[in-house]
Amino acid sequence: MKLSEPIRFREEVLPSDVEAVRELATSTGFFSQEEISVAVELVQERLAKGLHSGYHFFFAEHEDRVVGYTCFGPIACTVASYDVYWIAVLDDFRRLGVGKRLLEKTEERIAALGGKRIYIETSDRSQYHATRGFYRRCGFTKEAVLKDFYAPGDDKAVYVKVRML
Repeated sequence: MKLSEPIRFREEVLPSDVEAVRELATSTGFFSQEEISVAVELVQERLAKGLHSGYHFFFAEHEDRVVGYTCFGPIACTVASYDVYWIAVLDDFRRLGVGKRLLEKTEERIAALGGKRIYIETSDRSQYHATRGFYRRCGFTKEAVLKDFYAPGDDKAVYVKVRML
């Protein structure tokens, strides 16, 4: 696929993002209905409470359609650590650099907020092999594996990137 227009990025959360995030999370085929509901709840929380929610977002748009997003925020009770809670890109826009650019913008914002350590977690199941490879290519290293975290045989892999600014 060749993009007819450049990808635009925004941080502002709009009411229409509730359904856009639902569509994005569903389109991946990776997330359960419960996980998709959590992704949607974070958008709703941000809409209701603004920055006081602790959730920050970047949205990637192409031709007025949300084609990818990240959700991130500070980790409570830490000095300068942040979690990337969600990153998702519509299937038709994968392998076009959208996810990488979203993650770069997220890292830049975290640095501007004073963040030094960025954590991303994912399943260690084979289905997530490409996801883990993406994190490694973006400079994250596997910090920990929590056995049977999500379910028996479904470990959680925790990746970290330390920013020296």
